[in-house]
Amino acid sequence: MDESLYSQLADAVVAMRPELVAALAQQVVKKGLSAEKAITLGLAAGMRRMGERFAARECFVPEVLLASKAMYAGFEILRPVLVSEGSDRAGTAIRVALGVVQGDIHDIGKNIVKVMLEAAGFEVIDLGRNVPVEGFLRAVREERILALGMSSLMTTTMPKMAAVIRALQSAGLRDCVKVIVGGAPVSLEFSRRIGADGWAADAHGAVLEFERLSRR
Repeated sequence: MDESLYSQLADAVVAMRPELVAALAQQVVKKGLSAEKAITLGLAAGMRRMGERFAARECFVPEVLLASKAMYAGFEILRPVLVSEGSDRAGTAIRVALGVVQGDIHDIGKNIVKVMLEAAGFEVIDLGRNVPVEGFLRAVREERILALGMSSLMTTTMPKMAAVIRALQSAGLRDCVKVIVGGAPVSLEFSRRIGADGWAADAHGAVLEFERLSRR
């Protein structure tokens, strides 16, 4: 059955095989199958499985990055087809922004979240690492984002998350955006204390939080 290509795509992403993912994506295009389904049931499903494995400590950062490389190999082939299909999803992707707070340059976790959000259909504005408070405010003002994700891997930079939320409040922008925080030292209790809307312990949880908040 042609639609078995979707599950094969997911398996190939989990197997971290970019050449196979690209070949399967080409088959999807050649057979005239749905690019949207290939992305959601294939590429995104594969990355979600990797996220679940990562959360369960069954794989580690290098494997997730290799899987993301495989996912992108198919995504680049399917993306133009998705646009040409006039898919509702392509036209209404939810826009979010991600950044590592000022003073912190550890961005591997943020990069994994970015890949998984894109695979799940979000449009991601990547603010990078060592982002000053004003950088986050500018994204809220200018990028028309629904949600803002901040990460920190050092306890010394965690207070910058609270500073961003205070700055959003002072600028009258807090009600315009959902704020999600994460990173190894960041806890649910801390997220509540600083007034964030969501918290995630890992990349898989971050995607679930963005999906939850985008429905509110």
